[in-house]
Amino acid sequence: MIAVPLLLFSQSTRDTGGLISETVDMLGLFLIITAVLGRFWAIIYIGGRKHKLVFQDGPYSIARHPLYLFSTIGTVGFGLMMGSLILTILLAGVTFQILNATAEKEEQFLRSTFGDNYADYAARVPRIIPNFSLFKTEKTPTFSARELRINMFDALVFLAFIPLSEALEGIKTLEILPTFPIFG
Repeated sequence: MIAVPLLLFSQSTRDTGGLISETVDMLGLFLIITAVLGRFWAIIYIGGRKHKLVFQDGPYSIARHPLYLFSTIGTVGFGLMMGSLILTILLAGVTFQILNATAEKEEQFLRSTFGDNYADYAARVPRIIPNFSLFKTEKTPTFSARELRINMFDALVFLAFIPLSEALEGIKTLEILPTFPIFG
């Protein structure tokens, strides 16, 4: 909610439509798609097992909360598509802080439920920022198609950032709202 006024009333001071602007826009699009695919990857692996065991394969072998990692990546992509480095840093920072605090609370439950098994996992695997050198997976991972269907919307919601950023830019182009410059 804090970002809504910034999204509606800020205007990038960069020249829009140039090569740099288009490159940043495409990078933002790439990061949003990465977020969607990454969230699918994490959902496929954890599917229905979240409260049954300490899952440590695939994306959960490189970060304890890969869904939060990919959500933050999607937010960075959205910020870049909005055309402002400052807005990108603000959105990503706020998102990361909220998700990190949420992860900390979730981990209290996980530690009380799984005890030393979770404590060992937490000591080895970083919370959100991945350590790719830790990656491991079973030769043939299993997943629940039902859980994938149930959680699919959570991953696809990030695709809404693409038309939203284009709509916000279109509104700003019409110059019907007062805007203030935001550098970067």
